Amino acid sequence: MDCRVALCQTHPRLGDLDANFEAHHAWLDRVGDEAPDSDLVLFPELSLTGYFLRDLTQEVALRLDDDRVRELVRRSADRSLLFGLVEETDDHRFHNTMVFAEGGEVLQVVRKVHLPTYGIFEERRYFAPGERVELVRSRHGRFGVLICEDAWHPPLPWLHFLAGADALLVPSASPARGFDAPPGEELSSQAAWRNLITALGRFHQCWAVHSNRCGFEEGALFWGGSLVVSPFGHVVAEAPGVEEHLLVHHLTDDPLRRARMATPLRKDAQPDLVRREIARLLRDADLGGEA
Repeated sequence: MDCRVALCQTHPRLGDLDANFEAHHAWLDRVGDEAPDSDLVLFPELSLTGYFLRDLTQEVALRLDDDRVRELVRRSADRSLLFGLVEETDDHRFHNTMVFAEGGEVLQVVRKVHLPTYGIFEERRYFAPGERVELVRSRHGRFGVLICEDAWHPPLPWLHFLAGADALLVPSASPARGFDAPPGEELSSQAAWRNLITALGRFHQCWAVHSNRCGFEEGALFWGGSLVVSPFGHVVAEAPGVEEHLLVHHLTDDPLRRARMATPLRKDAQPDLVRREIARLLRDADLGGEA
């Protein structure tokens, strides 16, 4: 792995596709000016639409052959690109999707699997869940993309770990919670995310890159705080709190090698044991369990 990542901690406008497309191009221009040697540009979850869409979901949905999407994808000719949108499929389902573009083409489409529908979250009302967990095999490395809530469900990052991920990319739209934290301490949501991202890096022995949005939307504060964690679980780069920010860090192979030599977790993994135990719990005879 040898990849300079540029995290764009942005504040998208809710439901305003034109403004958000324009902003994406402006951010890519900024990356070209301020970090011309960057290899991969990351945007947050739903970066082209904003988060609390509700009844706007179908209005802002885009097909991947939309001219505006194609124009943005063409910008990946210079450096690879990960951005978020509401995707409408041919069968008229709507997905919370991240598009990984490289070499001027769509390399992979990642659809959010776990759609939170609790508290202030209503995603399952509007989105269909993704049905695959597949590694992105880029010219810059092997990436596992976990869209926000997906990072909180251990099987998904573990599947990427088994597939040989060099880095876990976690785009999110995380609103602030825990305003009762003592003065000088992080919000509880920010502290929880920091603990999660550091654990993802340490226990999956890979880089963990969290690109979170910022700004106010529908009365909620999105706290930003994008960060990069090493394969040893150390925070090595971090953006300031609630402001838009460009964060750049160089992901290299040496820490990956040292972490995996020190603790060979992948060598000792037993996915077949997990498969058998899941079959037993589900009583699935086709997978080797008792019906």
